[in-house]
Amino acid sequence: MTPAINLVRKAKVEHRIHEYQHDAAAESYGLEAVEKLGLAAEQVFKTLVVSLDGKTLAIGVVPVAGKLNLKQIAKAAGAKKASMADPAEVERTTGYVLGGVSPLGQKKRLATFIDASAEQFDTLHVSAGRRGLEIELAPADLARLTGGRFAAIAG
Repeated sequence: MTPAINLVRKAKVEHRIHEYQHDAAAESYGLEAVEKLGLAAEQVFKTLVVSLDGKTLAIGVVPVAGKLNLKQIAKAAGAKKASMADPAEVERTTGYVLGGVSPLGQKKRLATFIDASAEQFDTLHVSAGRRGLEIELAPADLARLTGGRFAAIAG
């Protein structure tokens, strides 16, 4: 079990776990999940970590087929500027390896922003904390468990 799965189970949140054989040569972990699990790309979300004003880290959860708009996440967070966080700092802070970073069950809880497009779905898929492992849950449950806010952050 990963910390993400343990968190949703402890919270008694309705969810489903989806596992697939991860290919180390895959160019995009999120798109690999879409392909191997036969999911809609709009419904699978990636977890990206940004540095706000070079001081604090935050999480952006956006559709795997899209991109994170750094200006929009900075605005949503009340910061002047956002940039992608240093990979080593991401792993150290979240406790997850790149490609398996989950918005759930991180070592240090970070401010979380979920793209507003997620609200249109009954369920969405995010990393369950390991490459090749996805968790499906309701967007409202993801927001509640992460303390996240919905905002237009995808570009």
